[in-house]
Amino acid sequence: MRADARKNYDRLLVVAREVVTEHGADASLRDVARKADVGLGTLYRHFPTREALIEALLRTDVDELRAQAADLELSGTPEDALLTWFRGSVAITHEYRGLSGLLVAALEDPESALNVSCVALHDAGTRLLHRAQDAGVARADIDGTDLFALVAAAAWVYDQPSLAPRADHLFSVMSSAVLPNEASHVVTQERPGPPR
Repeated sequence: MRADARKNYDRLLVVAREVVTEHGADASLRDVARKADVGLGTLYRHFPTREALIEALLRTDVDELRAQAADLELSGTPEDALLTWFRGSVAITHEYRGLSGLLVAALEDPESALNVSCVALHDAGTRLLHRAQDAGVARADIDGTDLFALVAAAAWVYDQPSLAPRADHLFSVMSSAVLPNEASHVVTQERPGPPR
């Protein structure tokens, strides 16, 4: 990538993070280009779709959470590992209002720019869930897709102004439903709070 193209790409990501954080996943791409002081064509050359832009914004966070999940899979207790992944996934999903629906749809759409990140996040959670199930600490009647749906549901709750005051409590309820023997552990751990 040429230096000027790289500069535009980096500037677009910085501005897009601000705009999408403020206005949600449906933020105006025209506003992103205008605030980045580039033409709309430049934005589309770098990010041909809204999903491609969102994927670029999420990639670092998803990669970090996947690496953390891999470390926890080897070093943490099954409960702590799964809860850390759950908390981190909710935080990533909540960062941009309205993202949970896009992520759920992208999980089943291999053509989506978000699919690779969604599958990676889903698979990391599934491995941690299986480990917790094998240890007898997580419910046996759920799978990775159920867990991914709970992430989306928890992030959605944080996005709702009328429900946000109850979001930490509801996160705790969901966590203790997944890890029923860890209810007191879940309640006393740090919760997502309004993530980021």
